[in-house]
Amino acid sequence: MGSKGFAKDVGDLLRVGRNFHLGDVDPAATPGFSGDKAEGKVHLARRDIVLAEYQERLYAAGRDGDAPSVLLILQAMDTAGKGGIVSHVVGGVDVQGVHLKAFKAPTDEEKQHDFLWRVERELPGPGMLGVFDRSHYEEVLIHRVHGWADEATIQRRYREIRDFEQGVAARGTTIVKVMLHISKEEQKRRLLARLEDPVKRWKYNPGDVDERQHWGAYMDAYQKAIDMTSTPWAPWHVVPADRKWYARIAVLELLIGAFKSITPDWPEPSYSLERERARVLAS
Repeated sequence: MGSKGFAKDVGDLLRVGRNFHLGDVDPAATPGFSGDKAEGKVHLARRDIVLAEYQERLYAAGRDGDAPSVLLILQAMDTAGKGGIVSHVVGGVDVQGVHLKAFKAPTDEEKQHDFLWRVERELPGPGMLGVFDRSHYEEVLIHRVHGWADEATIQRRYREIRDFEQGVAARGTTIVKVMLHISKEEQKRRLLARLEDPVKRWKYNPGDVDERQHWGAYMDAYQKAIDMTSTPWAPWHVVPADRKWYARIAVLELLIGAFKSITPDWPEPSYSLERERARVLAS
């Protein structure tokens, strides 16, 4: 069942299916949500509480080292709103139970290893919510766009990613893969807004404009990556991102769905409740 405000389950709405074509997704759409921006903000505030409780239960269960985990992978073109998801969605849960990793260009040490080496080191432990701001998918996105790897290497990496994620899922991690799909026109508006606002100017990166010149190649690379790596154990979800408020509540609902499917009940205490109550009263 979908939450109030959504016509149906968000996972079903946004999960990539057969014959998926990225060009058919309207970045300004709000699939399944019947409200406007103001109602979206209300929905976010109300459902943040639900997500926080699920996450706390999982974190509590993980204290004994034997609990599942959740991994949110965020991929997008620049300015699509990954930071806003981290701040407004993930930021509403207990930070003790969150492991956030923003992947940048690999270091000299990381270059000495297989491309998945640095990723595996950042996987969430029992009871944790892991969040990847960019990820191993850069190896089949920017590397394809700029020709830093040949086709045979890219195809091998698709296979390695599928196998890697299958192993991660088999070890008890629910993987939520999200592409935040922004339009080229909306990206231009956001880049200009950063230049015009002194408060946001620090976010501006001249390199983002260089990457805009390859927009079509990036869309093609995303299409190929989604086609090759959307699996039953780690399906892709494409979230329209021109409306930031919608992208946030959509990812929020995807996370709630993931937690709801795995989160155990509150763990039972390992001590005698009556004895400890008596000790507290006597202290």
